[in-house]
Amino acid sequence: MKEFIRNNAVFIGLSLMLIAALGLALLWMPKGELHLLLCDRHTPARDIFYRYYTQVAEWFPYVVCVALLLFSRIGDGIFATSALILSALTTQLFKHLINAPRPLTWFGVNMPDVQLPLVDGVRMNYWFSFPSGHTTSFFALFFVLCIIVTNYLASNNAGDLTAKRSNSVSGLLQALLFMLATLGAYSRIYLSQHFAADVFAGVVVGVGITICCHVLFCRFEDRKWYNYRLFKKK
Repeated sequence: MKEFIRNNAVFIGLSLMLIAALGLALLWMPKGELHLLLCDRHTPARDIFYRYYTQVAEWFPYVVCVALLLFSRIGDGIFATSALILSALTTQLFKHLINAPRPLTWFGVNMPDVQLPLVDGVRMNYWFSFPSGHTTSFFALFFVLCIIVTNYLASNNAGDLTAKRSNSVSGLLQALLFMLATLGAYSRIYLSQHFAADVFAGVVVGVGITICCHVLFCRFEDRKWYNYRLFKKK
């Protein structure tokens, strides 16, 4: 576990900072005011970007899982698929148990004079707000990729110079993957599909379930079946 934390320290550290920042913001500001503060930064370019980028969570995880199952170690593919499916199921369970109103519904009841800045072409949802499923998928997906890449870099360096270079590359990649996950999470607030609390919970679920799945599967990394590849290099 220590090696896992050390190898993924950048992604884990940034995720904890994001969770802490959102937690403090939720404690400090009322729900409606915080949402308006975070979503009121609209421009035509941002509208287009977030409208399409948020859809990455709806199809890209499946592409990654299939690619890993076919072209990487079969164990990595199973780990990725398990993390994404279990995190999605956990989110859906809470969504249907809580059935919280989405921003459009909540503002219509509690702050009817407020006009949310909506984006043309985005189909708005009204219920099942907590947690954010897209945020869960974004963080589970990019954390899975982070773990697989850092494992590969850690196992393929030799010598102090190579190790230092590998650590620098790993840190930059982790920061990039975290940024991509965070942009996806923020897209849900920007589009007024979710509140900050929904995103907060989505990050916790996505990161937490991925860690649990890694703890479960990492013990099998030395097994023959885990390292089996459907398409082997010639």
